Amino acid sequence: MIPSFPASRIRAVLRKLTGLYADMDAAYVAAAQAAGLSCAGCAENCCTSYFQHHTHVEWLSLLEGLRTLPEARRADYLVRARAYCDETAACLARGEIPRLMCPVNDDGLCGLYDHRLMICRLHGVPNVLLGPGGIREFPGCGPCQRLAAAHPGNFPAMDRTPLLRRLAGLEMELWGSRPGRPPKVDLTLAAMLVAGETAS
Repeated sequence: MIPSFPASRIRAVLRKLTGLYADMDAAYVAAAQAAGLSCAGCAENCCTSYFQHHTHVEWLSLLEGLRTLPEARRADYLVRARAYCDETAACLARGEIPRLMCPVNDDGLCGLYDHRLMICRLHGVPNVLLGPGGIREFPGCGPCQRLAAAHPGNFPAMDRTPLLRRLAGLEMELWGSRPGRPPKVDLTLAAMLVAGETAS
């Protein structure tokens, strides 16, 4: 269940998140262009990846995007989201990593594109993350890895550390004076939609 936050604080934090998302998009475009990576015509759809998302601020942004949709479309996404959650649970019970289409994907296009989450914006290109345990390296999606193998040395990794730190800062700002640090959400996009519907 998503916690309750003051409406004024939510508005302020979501305005800042919009700016952060724009910077994420710019960083992705620069990295993708440097790598010669394009999603156009790609047979490997990232929207079937099993992603779990971790911040309340992105969850609130996603629900805000859902509320802007016509009622019929919103209802359709929620039906798909509930089916996704059921199928995901069945996959995990079998010990399988789910490879299911995102419930807001419409014929290859994101139905909540302006509100898509950080990992949706940055997935695909090589990137690094600096943390207490050192540097974590992510090689990018399959097509990107094949490009890198064919053209070694031409793929500078995007450093997503400052972007992630800014997102963590917004999460703390949203959390306000509550004791402790905000817990990770650890929900798929589908589960966020379903839980958001239950809370509304």
